[in-house]
Amino acid sequence: MTAKRLLDLALVLPGLAIFAPVLLAVALAVRLKLGPGVLFRQERPGLHGKPFHILKFRTMLPGSAPDAQRLTDFGRFLRSTSLDELPELLNVLAGDMSLVGPRPLLMQYLPRYSKEQARRHEVPPGITGWAQINGRNALTWEEKFALDVWYVDNRSLWLDLVILWRTVRAVLRREGVSAAGEATMPEFMGSLPEAGRPEPGEVPHK
Repeated sequence: MTAKRLLDLALVLPGLAIFAPVLLAVALAVRLKLGPGVLFRQERPGLHGKPFHILKFRTMLPGSAPDAQRLTDFGRFLRSTSLDELPELLNVLAGDMSLVGPRPLLMQYLPRYSKEQARRHEVPPGITGWAQINGRNALTWEEKFALDVWYVDNRSLWLDLVILWRTVRAVLRREGVSAAGEATMPEFMGSLPEAGRPEPGEVPHK
């Protein structure tokens, strides 16, 4: 077991006990505000692109309308306070995620990354990360991915602790929750063409 995994468990196990009343309260509020189906469950790419199912509290109404239209005021509150992310502690406990790492995005993005951007999958995805404390969704995709790769190249337990501490400050300030006019971020369609981008359907750095 790595030191990073030990740090995750050392923080998540007591964290789940501390936040249990909050988890129950938010779950009840989601059920009352948004109806049945408290948790949002979606396949995301983990370490080396291996898929897992991320858990979050629901923030949107059901339907086929754009996300920005289905996102309720209550859902915006959950996102701005990051309360919707609390179930991801269970993903960390299961070993699918870490507390700190690049955010797990959508499976369809895998073939759209450049080789350099795809390096963000060389480490487990995280609840928070270097990009989240340096602009979050106010950044462009290219800026976020550059910060993710910087984390991959400079990761350490000390850096993880710094990121966790600064995450608390960022959450309290509710900064960079969404891009202008978007529920979170516009869909990533790929950066400018460059040599060496993985072919469609290829999982980067398996």
